[in-house]
Amino acid sequence: MKIASGELQTAHREPMTAGPLDEQFHIDPLRFNKPLHRPVLLNEVVALLDLKPGKIVVDCTVGMGGHSVAIAPRLLPHGRLIGIDRDAQALEQARTRLMEFHPQLELLHDNFRNLPAILQRLGFTTVQGLVADLGMSSLHVDDAQRGFSFLKEGPLDMRMDQQQPTTAAMLLRRLSERDLAMLITTYGEERWARRIAKRIVATRRRHPIETTAQLAQLVTAAVPSARSSRRIHPATRTFLALRIAVNDELSALDSLLQVLPDVLAPEGRAVLVTFHSLEDRLVKHAFRRGMQEGLFRLLTRKPIQPSVQEVAENPRARSAKLRAVERLP
Repeated sequence: MKIASGELQTAHREPMTAGPLDEQFHIDPLRFNKPLHRPVLLNEVVALLDLKPGKIVVDCTVGMGGHSVAIAPRLLPHGRLIGIDRDAQALEQARTRLMEFHPQLELLHDNFRNLPAILQRLGFTTVQGLVADLGMSSLHVDDAQRGFSFLKEGPLDMRMDQQQPTTAAMLLRRLSERDLAMLITTYGEERWARRIAKRIVATRRRHPIETTAQLAQLVTAAVPSARSSRRIHPATRTFLALRIAVNDELSALDSLLQVLPDVLAPEGRAVLVTFHSLEDRLVKHAFRRGMQEGLFRLLTRKPIQPSVQEVAENPRARSAKLRAVERLP
């Protein structure tokens, strides 16, 4: 697996240009969501989508239905909600949770990078709303067997779609020291990537690296303790880099951003929530290009971030950034 450094376009809370949320948009996340998972920036997403009965909206990352369960009622009686997710397990939970909205609901096990083909199969060319929450769901983080978290002992899997063949453990076995360093630098923005890659290669010569605990300990040992960030665990950036690579996340996001002007109907809105700088740069640059080309109107002058209260109630929301655009006629 080769990762060219030029392949990536790596580039506070501000009020929305749409104005403060009206009372009609205020949603209590606990009313709609199990304690297992709370959607991030739910009120802001719903308000910026400007939902109305009869609209067609696609939730590109439906997950367990956290955003969709608030979106679907606002499209009734004649609107449609299309939910897409790579994770079949999450999709089944969403299906149970959203079943009351059938037949106005379509749930599909697919990748949002295939959105034009998905819409074509369903008989649509454009939609009036699109949301993508690009963060991991609690289903991924809390299940040790999925291998996403260094805080839980489990296999180094990290696949969002468990039908795909390549796991994180496979990448650690196959990649050269140089390619590992490039991956961790490019996707994790990790300053100690070369040291970490060297430690991985030295360790795998003695025994396979198969578990999250093994990798976390290895990375912690490779990072100089006196100079590592105290804000985050030393393994955070390495785990992020592997997850992005396993799931080809940035390429999928780039594909979605490229087709966005074509799949959004005039005055249709797109709301994207990112969780790390690589995602946010891709979204920011794509929205800016679209604005310069007369395709988009920016709805968020600067990215919206969760309030102090939301972060206190849901710490996993802390790194979220929301950007939104409207398709110009």
